[in-house]
Amino acid sequence: MQKIIILDFGSQTTQLIGRRVRELDTFCEIVPYNKFPQGDDSVIGVILSGSPYSVHDPEAFKVDLSQFVGRIPVLGICYGAQFISYANGGKVEKADSREYGRANLQQFDAANPLFEGFVPNSQVWMSHGDTITAIPEDCKCIASTANVKYAAYASTKNPVWAVQFHPEVFHSVQGTQLLKNFVVNICGSKQDWSAASFVDTTVAELRAQVGNDRVILGLSGGVDSSVAAVLLNRAIGKNLTCIFVDHGMLRKNEFRDVMHDYECLGLNVIGVDASEKFFSDLAGVTDPEQKRKIIGRDFVEVFNAEAQKIKDAKWLAQGTIYPDRIESLNITGKVIKSHHNVGGLPKEMHLSLCEPLKWLFKDEVRRVGRQLGMPEHLITRHPFPGPGLAVRILGDITPEKVRILQDADDIYIHGLRDYKVKLSGEEARRVLAAGVPADMKDGEIEVSLYDQIWQAGTVLLSTVRSVGVMGDERTYEHPVALRAVTSTDAMTADWAHLPYDFMAKVSNEIINKVRGVNRVCYDISSKPPSTIEWE
Repeated sequence: MQKIIILDFGSQTTQLIGRRVRELDTFCEIVPYNKFPQGDDSVIGVILSGSPYSVHDPEAFKVDLSQFVGRIPVLGICYGAQFISYANGGKVEKADSREYGRANLQQFDAANPLFEGFVPNSQVWMSHGDTITAIPEDCKCIASTANVKYAAYASTKNPVWAVQFHPEVFHSVQGTQLLKNFVVNICGSKQDWSAASFVDTTVAELRAQVGNDRVILGLSGGVDSSVAAVLLNRAIGKNLTCIFVDHGMLRKNEFRDVMHDYECLGLNVIGVDASEKFFSDLAGVTDPEQKRKIIGRDFVEVFNAEAQKIKDAKWLAQGTIYPDRIESLNITGKVIKSHHNVGGLPKEMHLSLCEPLKWLFKDEVRRVGRQLGMPEHLITRHPFPGPGLAVRILGDITPEKVRILQDADDIYIHGLRDYKVKLSGEEARRVLAAGVPADMKDGEIEVSLYDQIWQAGTVLLSTVRSVGVMGDERTYEHPVALRAVTSTDAMTADWAHLPYDFMAKVSNEIINKVRGVNRVCYDISSKPPSTIEWE
């Protein structure tokens, strides 16, 4: 199978490059900058990512370009462009001021294949502190902006192109066109990577991998584990047993509703209500990290107890996706954080690992879910923390606090699903690229607020008592904070600018209907510096 290799120099947008390439129905693999796969004849092109470093930094990541330059097409992006220039006799110097934000290509070489289909003054996105002041002798400038002379250049000797802007981000309006020009027109991708082809290939591979063995899969209700379960069910049917553990801190009625969905999908699911154990072990615990550890430990204990009842099981399936694996390793190959789906199995289980989604990005998982005929509300579910509402309750956990938060959150989430908005321009393109089904009409799409945002949830400030007045009486009850963010990959996120009339309606409904809440706030902090979750 053809593939594009993306060499990761540590950029926050490396995964976005990968997603954009996959959207062109082309398989790609992200590897550390120093791990180019030698001897792999399926590689048809190489992309060098951006980096947090300057090429002049002593610790800057460097690669031997001779491994691929001259053999296959190469595209350098930002740092990648600067490194190619620097390594071949060009000059890279500190810019007078950091070049960050929107810019326009005031001139570009329309005859160059990289800019096929571009329109005059096409908007691009810059983000660099250094700039190229001279390009190698065998190169020519093919695009400039008002402040950046060498916005793009190309070699006259080898199939090498380089851009100092970021075509992978939505602010580069024709960025996808540029990547298509490189991946399809220059590299010659056959564009045979699709949800349909993935399903057919993976079902066959799963049948070959597990044969007639029994497989256990832990369900969370989220899109990744759900799609993995349906895919496995198509491959091995009754030999798959799913386990769905209710730790008592799911959203309102979620255990019941998700179990119903799974049964409608024909899955063999064991539902386990272990809420009493979790609440007992969490009693009096206020430290967020301690909450997570207790919930993680208890989940493993409950899951293992159920799994051991399935005596002949030989495989444990997980909904691990590609970003889980990328995030668990930095570009030097050292673990920087452990992901809940990465890092091995409890030794006592003696099971082999099966990860049918390990090459997919989140938006590709959703496309596969649609290809499998899954209901849209399961496919478009927002990310939800593994510890559930436990990390959205500040302070200790009690069933009553969970009840308050479930009721408030239920009003909020249903309100987001019911409220329709019209989008155009960059925002519409971002939502459509995420796989939300919507038809463009007169340059606009109509979607729910829920589909417009990446993640939403409610936080209970249970350590705070807020004074209020209801009727003729004072109340001392809890505030809740609503959180909603827009994002493409969760690495960075901006707070969602929800309509005032929506927030007024939701606030009024929560205060009037949820016993224990008398104040509603809205979190307007972005990531960074704040995280999406409060704990």
